[in-house]
Amino acid sequence: MELYLTGIILKPKGLKGEVKVEPITDFPESFLSRKEYYAGVSVDSAKRLTVQKAALGGGFAWLFFEGVDSMEKAEGLTGWKLFVEESQLLPQPPDRAYLHEIIGMKVLDRTRREVGIITNVLAMPAHDVYEVKVGEKKILLPAIEQFVEEFNLREQYIVVPRFDEFL
Repeated sequence: MELYLTGIILKPKGLKGEVKVEPITDFPESFLSRKEYYAGVSVDSAKRLTVQKAALGGGFAWLFFEGVDSMEKAEGLTGWKLFVEESQLLPQPPDRAYLHEIIGMKVLDRTRREVGIITNVLAMPAHDVYEVKVGEKKILLPAIEQFVEEFNLREQYIVVPRFDEFL
């Protein structure tokens, strides 16, 4: 079963076990309806937690989990990541994609020859940047229209006509 990151527990709030969560999603409102998460320091250590109550405010989610009824128990969750199964991911709008859908995409040059593979997507202040493996080295490619002419999620490739400028 593959799990996908959707939030990070930052700290407890109050004495009754509520936790502050940083949403790692384009759909923070999903925290209001989701009743279950896998939670842990990593995917490998994740265990199922059931949500008792959820709220949004100030750009954060505020959650109460079953069995977490004190500040001490909530402190034990600090730094844990919240994951969901792929079947729980909400569909993206046509011009958006999940990170796991982008990583592994082929990078094609102007002649549509494969020149690399996207290995990571880095969030930078101005825009995202694709990390592309080209042979034994990695290059950084701005994920913007000026450089990426075509983005084909279905066939898993992007076209970068000016790719040689990044070598």
